[in-house]
Amino acid sequence: MLKLALQGMRTRWVTFIGSFIALALGVGLIATTGLALAATFSAPDRGPERLVKAPVVVKTSDLVRADTPIGERTQTITDPAPVPAALTAKLAALGKAVEDRTFPVTGPGLGEDTVGHPWSIAALTPYTLTAGRAPSAPGEAVATGDALRPGTRVQAATPRGSEQVTVVGTVASAGFENALFFTDAEAARISPDVDAVAVHAPADRVEAAVGAGYDVLTGDERRRADPDPDRDEEALVSVNALLGTAAGVTGFVSVFVVASAFSFAVAQRRREFGLLRTAGATPAQVRRMVFTEAFVIGVLASAAGCRLGAAGAPRLAAWMADAGIAPAWFRIGEQTWPLHTAFWTGLFVALSGVAVSSWRAGRVGPTEALRESAVDSRAMPVSRWLIGGAVLATGLGLLSLALLDSPGDVLKRKTYITQPMLLIVGFALFAPVLVKPLTRLLTWLPARLPGAIGMLARENASAGVRRTAAVAAPVVITVALAASLMGTTATISEAKAGEARGQITADLVATAGGEGRALPDEFVRRAGAVPGVTVSATRSTGVTVLEEGVALVKSEAKAVDPAAHAAVSHLPVVAGRLADLDDVGIVVNEEWLTTKVGDTVSVWLGDGRKADLRIAAVLSTGTGGNGVYLTERNAAGAPVDRVDLALPRDGADSAAAALDAAAKATGVQLLTGDRWVEAHYPRSSENTRLGLWMILGIALVYTGIALANTLMMATSDRVRDLASLRLTGATKGQVLRLVGVEALVVVAVGAVLGAVVAGVNLLGVWSALGLLDVWSDVVVPWGTVAAVIGASALLATVAAVLPASFALRVRPVELAGMRE
Repeated sequence: MLKLALQGMRTRWVTFIGSFIALALGVGLIATTGLALAATFSAPDRGPERLVKAPVVVKTSDLVRADTPIGERTQTITDPAPVPAALTAKLAALGKAVEDRTFPVTGPGLGEDTVGHPWSIAALTPYTLTAGRAPSAPGEAVATGDALRPGTRVQAATPRGSEQVTVVGTVASAGFENALFFTDAEAARISPDVDAVAVHAPADRVEAAVGAGYDVLTGDERRRADPDPDRDEEALVSVNALLGTAAGVTGFVSVFVVASAFSFAVAQRRREFGLLRTAGATPAQVRRMVFTEAFVIGVLASAAGCRLGAAGAPRLAAWMADAGIAPAWFRIGEQTWPLHTAFWTGLFVALSGVAVSSWRAGRVGPTEALRESAVDSRAMPVSRWLIGGAVLATGLGLLSLALLDSPGDVLKRKTYITQPMLLIVGFALFAPVLVKPLTRLLTWLPARLPGAIGMLARENASAGVRRTAAVAAPVVITVALAASLMGTTATISEAKAGEARGQITADLVATAGGEGRALPDEFVRRAGAVPGVTVSATRSTGVTVLEEGVALVKSEAKAVDPAAHAAVSHLPVVAGRLADLDDVGIVVNEEWLTTKVGDTVSVWLGDGRKADLRIAAVLSTGTGGNGVYLTERNAAGAPVDRVDLALPRDGADSAAAALDAAAKATGVQLLTGDRWVEAHYPRSSENTRLGLWMILGIALVYTGIALANTLMMATSDRVRDLASLRLTGATKGQVLRLVGVEALVVVAVGAVLGAVVAGVNLLGVWSALGLLDVWSDVVVPWGTVAAVIGASALLATVAAVLPASFALRVRPVELAGMRE
């Protein structure tokens, strides 16, 4: 049987090469994304970056702890309290103590997220002077990097206001922050709170001195005093989610395309199976031969795909790091399980792809197989009806259930990515039923145009249902994924922007330019002094709650003055009143487990204090951005990072001018409500766009290759048909035009089916938004869809016409008599 299988592979090498390429590339994709995903499971062990020369660092603990039935649970807080002056003095008695302060600094010419520090702490960091001198007077600073040279003057805005600062020196950039170093006295004036203290004393003596509630950090634990110490883990969580999505999408695309290609390759050989049955082969022998061929190709192609994946994964990781999607240190590890998974997945898909077709080939009688080898006239088997109906019912049922039970789940990435996959498989299973009527519908007009090409293209595509379905499969998945993923993210982003726009009634919104960066106190004072202006200051903080007794869940929160905030906003309150919010109250949203007005919830505030707060009002869930509201008293340590301003009816112009002057004087960004939404709610973030294009790019390149591969397999199998057309009088140009038109018809069929899948998915997203009371237009990525369809059409035409052109170089008489 192995010998017979190898002889058959040598004779029909084009078909088997096509199957080999499809499987090898599919396994390569699974291995590549699998290796990259495995590299996100653990962050590298890295020591401190900033206070590397400090023997001991003391800071207030930034964790809350809760004992649960499954062990102790911890969660970080947003606003840990500063180190008190009394403790700093106590530590100074043990040895040299250096106070560390960190505060935001913004201004023209300064890097993104620039912060300020006292100069004395620089001696304990990797920074060394590369030019100029240390600061020695107010208004002087040392800058990191080489963007600012000694002598440069910048208008720097800090929490104490805006003033001109002269750069008197520079230090080499360490890569983890942009900083300005001020004199110790100036830093203490700008930011009186002490964030950490570096102590030159034995750690045990320091621990004995500080007591509970403080972290004493030594060795690699000093990394907890670095800026954003959890960024490695957080970055890996983001990359893990992205690569998990990519692995799921590419795995699905690979399995779908490979199974379709292998099934089509077997279906092409019905005449051969009929001859074998006529020669006396039993159905079991035919099946064993087909499975033997699939096993040989599966082993070789899967091994080749693993080699491709091992070579491609480091390149993917490097590109992600260069593009900013992954951290700069992101590298592929030494895990090998993704290669094993990819290999066995490839072999399983290869065998599965031929299972149904080989069973059908073994069951039919010799005469029936020979008679039906040219035209696909058989009805779709009952088993395929049942499986296809079950898959479609599952996809539509899950979508309907989510809309009825939890509409917010439809907006989550896992849902809107997996949803179209079920629909794609369902439509693919019904392809034998859908392709023929859809082909006739799309070619109704071309078939009635002068000439025979339109009519022949229509009949050929309708007659070769399996061929049409196999070629259309990559187009279906390409169009469906591109339109669904890009359309869904754009629709959700537009909905979030519309929701934010509807909640802002303020005339102007003031921020420090960066997300969560503190506004200068001077601006808040000057804005409050403008006659007739309503000022609502917002502090971003957080609350943590123990849910179901086992999980500490942190939620974003905003601290506001209820009366002032009600004058500049329109919150989606579904129960209670915002006006009832007080120092012992809290406003929650519908996602909380406790949502009854008047009930009490126990929370940890942003500074770690535990408080029992009464629910004053409940907000609708919306798109997920309607968070928690507190009063200023319950946001100790959180700075004002946004101010909403309502202008008076009389004297609005003069009030706006006064606010504009205050903003310019303090380095504050002042925007209208609509412009603020445009600036803070783009259609999608740069990383999100890059991540989606990475996922789609991998899938589209593979499906494009699979499309060309399948068309070449199909065209090479029709050499005798093309020769017959030449013998009936058709010119070579007419035959090639016919082949090209057929390819375009098949692409159109796939595009329509893909558009239907995407339409159902986008309709589900739109319905979910409506159920959440966030009405938004569906954003269809017409440009992306047009580009995908255009590329598919071009690729399909070239892949169909090129092999046909080579085949037609031989005389038609020789081609017509060529053996299969």
